[in-house]
Amino acid sequence: MQLKDYYKILGVKPLAVLPEIKKAYRALAIKYHPDKNPDNALGEAQFKEINEAYSVLSNTRKRAAYDDERWLSGMGNNTKYNEAITPAWLLKVCVELNTSLAKMDTHRMSQGTLQTYLLMILADAHLEVLLEENDKKINEAIINELIRATEKLELRYLDEVLSGLNTIAGNDTAIRQTIDSYATERYLQDRRDRYFPYIVIAVTLALCVFMYFYASVN
Repeated sequence: MQLKDYYKILGVKPLAVLPEIKKAYRALAIKYHPDKNPDNALGEAQFKEINEAYSVLSNTRKRAAYDDERWLSGMGNNTKYNEAITPAWLLKVCVELNTSLAKMDTHRMSQGTLQTYLLMILADAHLEVLLEENDKKINEAIINELIRATEKLELRYLDEVLSGLNTIAGNDTAIRQTIDSYATERYLQDRRDRYFPYIVIAVTLALCVFMYFYASVN
């Protein structure tokens, strides 16, 4: 199911402040209120959508989670990250990404957009900052957070992200081993997933044959 665009429903911009959202909501609520639109199913549905949109956009926590989901669904730009680029900032972005991903419906997520966001975190300018500061503890934490994020990513989108992780790891053998082990497990899991239906069919057929001969003997 496609994510609803609550900003479009209320007719406000994604950067609208709360007073603008409230003003737009009041105007639309008056216009589409059931009392003013008796026996109008379309108006009633519109009124429900307006209330749903307002309940999310008027709540700071719900709006932040919605903005992340909206961006990852390819519906808009993420504009909330405006701090100075430091290793600590990049780690915070990674943690916030995983917090958002944990609340999302994986089947509704845009894989290409998620990959783009991960590669944005792993942009050359960001990698330069991490390599220059060379804070191994933060670098390892970032790698672990991004590995978590790629658990939501389909295998065909994975290689470029892993390349960026290896760049951060540099010559750290232990961290590179962690990345390699994860990549190997993902490829093996993909192979298992692809062959699993055939294994189920083969086992089912074998059981049918066994039951047939067992019934014949008895």
